[in-house]
Amino acid sequence: MNKETLLNEAEGYALLQKYGIPVPRHTLATIPEEAANAAEEIGFPVVLKIVSPDIIHKSDAGGVVTGITDADMVRQSFAAIVAAADRFHPGCSITGILVEQQLAGNGIELLIGGKRDPTFGPVLTFGIGGVMVELLKDVAMRILPASEAKLTGMIHEIQGYPLLTGYRGRTPMDLSALEDVLISASRLFLEEPGIVEFDINPFILYEDKGCAVDARFLVAPPSGNVPEEQRTSPDVDIFSLSTIALVGASTDPSKLGYAIFRNLLSFEGTIYPVNVKGDELLGHHIYPSLSDLPRRPDAVIIAVPAPHVPSVMEEAGALGVPLAIIITAGFRETGESGAELERQISAIAHRHSMRFTGPNALGLMVPRLNLNATFDPKLPRHGHIAFLSQSGAIITTTVDWSLAEEIGLSMVISVGNQADLTFEDYLMMAAADKETKAVILYVEEILSGSHFMNFAEKVSGTKPIIALKAGRSEIGRQAASSHTGSLAGSYEIYKAAFRQAGIIPAGSLTEAFGVAGLLASEGYPAGNRTVIVSSAGGFAVLSSDYAEEWGIEIITLSDELRGGLNTFMPPGWSGRNPIDMIGDAGVGRYAKTFDALIRHQDEWDIAFVISVPSTSVDAGDLANEIVRFSRDTHKIVVGCLLGGESMLAGVRILRSAHIPNFGEIRDAFVAVGTALRKKNHDNESCEDK
Repeated sequence: MNKETLLNEAEGYALLQKYGIPVPRHTLATIPEEAANAAEEIGFPVVLKIVSPDIIHKSDAGGVVTGITDADMVRQSFAAIVAAADRFHPGCSITGILVEQQLAGNGIELLIGGKRDPTFGPVLTFGIGGVMVELLKDVAMRILPASEAKLTGMIHEIQGYPLLTGYRGRTPMDLSALEDVLISASRLFLEEPGIVEFDINPFILYEDKGCAVDARFLVAPPSGNVPEEQRTSPDVDIFSLSTIALVGASTDPSKLGYAIFRNLLSFEGTIYPVNVKGDELLGHHIYPSLSDLPRRPDAVIIAVPAPHVPSVMEEAGALGVPLAIIITAGFRETGESGAELERQISAIAHRHSMRFTGPNALGLMVPRLNLNATFDPKLPRHGHIAFLSQSGAIITTTVDWSLAEEIGLSMVISVGNQADLTFEDYLMMAAADKETKAVILYVEEILSGSHFMNFAEKVSGTKPIIALKAGRSEIGRQAASSHTGSLAGSYEIYKAAFRQAGIIPAGSLTEAFGVAGLLASEGYPAGNRTVIVSSAGGFAVLSSDYAEEWGIEIITLSDELRGGLNTFMPPGWSGRNPIDMIGDAGVGRYAKTFDALIRHQDEWDIAFVISVPSTSVDAGDLANEIVRFSRDTHKIVVGCLLGGESMLAGVRILRSAHIPNFGEIRDAFVAVGTALRKKNHDNESCEDK
C-alpha cells in the first residue's frame, strides 16, 4: 500500500513556482537570527509559520503569527511558535519556521484544488475560498484533461463570480491572472502523477495580480496501474435479433426460467427453451443443450446458477453466438469468489469474440420487436427514448409508470455489473438507432470515467442524454456499494463530469423523462423568449414564478401583437404576458390566440399552453388546435393540460402528435429551463473555442 505524505509549505511553494503560480516572498529559517535576517530582506510586515511533519493544522498549534513589523518581533515570535508547538505536540519534529511576506488584505480569497477521483481521475476544483469554503461550497469542477476554455469557464460558474467583476461599483479583479493560474494548476496536476490531492487556499486575487498564500500537497508514489483494454464500440445489434435461446428455461412457474420464457412468447422472432432435463414449455420443445438447437441463435439468455454460467458461455462461444444476456446473479457483487467467476466468463467471451450484458442484470427490452428478455411481465410501448439503468427495480417501476403515462421507449437495458458491455456501449447503440431521439441513464457507478466521458461527449453532440445519479447522500453511497457491486463516487464529481460531457443532470426520474420527452419531440429551444397562454389565472401567476426561477424570459407583448389580441379578447383582459384569456374562454378563443402568435412568431421562441378542466373547453378539440399551432410555427410548443380523466383525450392527441404535455406546470418549466441551460452551456463552449 502506497504511503501518502504531505509536502511541507516550503516544498509546496517550490512546486507552485515551478509551474509559474505566484507565491509570496519567503525563506525557511531554522534559528531566530536567520529568521530575523530573512524578514529584513523580504520586507515588513511578515508572517511566521511553523513547518512540521507532525503538525498539519498550524493555527491550532499556535504555529502562525501575523503582523510582524520588526526584527525583534521576529525573534520573539519564533521562540513563541516553537514553545507552543512543543506544548501542542511534545517532542514534535520541527523542520523550520517559514518567514513569509504578509500580503495586503484587499483581495478576494479563492480556492484552487485538485483530487484524484477513483472513477474520473484528476479533478480540478475552483471557487470561493478562505475559512468559509466548507460552509459556502461555492465551487466549480473540471475533469482533467480539459481545454483552456473549459478550465477558465469555471470562473463564470460560481455564484461569487460578480465579486470578481466589480460587484456594486467595486474595482474588478485581475481575471486574466486567475485564468493563467487555473491553466497552470491543471498542468501541474497532470504532469505530477505523485500528487494525490492538493489545496491552494487561499489564492488571493487582487486588481492587478494573484498570489497563492497557503498550499497543501498530499503525495504518494504513483500506483503504476495499467488501464484496462477498452473496445471502442459494440459489435452487436439488439434491434436486429431474430432468434433467441433461453438456457435455464423451466416448467416451474415459480422459477425465473419460466417467467422469462413466458415474456419471450410475444417476440416476433424464433425462441428456443434450453434445459438439460428436456420436456415441453408453453407449447415449445425444450432442447437439452445449445448444440441441439436447429439453428444458431443471435443471442442466448442465461438464467442458470452462477457456477454453471461459464460452461454455458463456453458452449455458446464455441457455436459462434454473438451475444449473451446474463441474468444470473452471484458474481462480483457477492465477493471475491463471485468476482473470480466474473473474470472467467469475461475471459471466455473475449476468447470467442462474444459480447454479453450483465451479469446480475434484469435483461433487456426492445418494444419494436415485442422483445421482453427480462422477468418483468410488462413491456413498454414503442417510443423514442432509450432507458439504461443500473437497477432492475428502477426499470420495473419505470416501465409500469410509462404504460400508465403512455410514454414510449425505444429500448430498455439493465446494465448489471457491466463486466463486458458498459454504459458506453449502450450509448453507442442508442446513437446509431434512428428511432432513438433521447437517452436516459440511471447511474450508480461508472467503471471508467474518461472512457465514459469520451463516448458520452460524442453521443450528446447528436442526441440529448439525461442522467440521474444515485448515491448523493452518505447513506445513498453506502446503499449503492451493496447493489450490483457498485461503489458510488462523489455526486458532485459525477455531476461535473456529466455537464462536461454534454449530459444533462436530472434530480428525479420524473424530471429526466420530462426533459427527454421535450427534447425527443421538440429539440432544443432556439432561445428563451416565452409566451404563456392560459384561461386559468392562478396557473398563469404560478407560471410566471416558475419562469423566473428557471431563467425563462416572459416577453413583453409588442403593440402589434397586443392589438391583434384586443380584437377578440374580452373587456378587462390584462393585455400582458402571460396571456390570461379569462375563465370563460372556449377553444375558439384559444385558436384565435394561436393565430395571433403564429403571425408574430418572430417575437417568441417557446409557447406554454395551460388549460384546466372546464365546461367551456373540450380537451380533444383544444389538443387538435395545439397540434395545428405547433405545425404552423417553427417554435417549441409545450402543452400543460392539467387535471385527470377529463383531459385524457387531449393528452393522447398531443402525445400521438409528439407534442410534450406536462400534468404539473412546474415540471414543464423545469424541463424547458434545463434544456435552455444545456444549450447555453454549449453555446458558451463554442464561443470559447
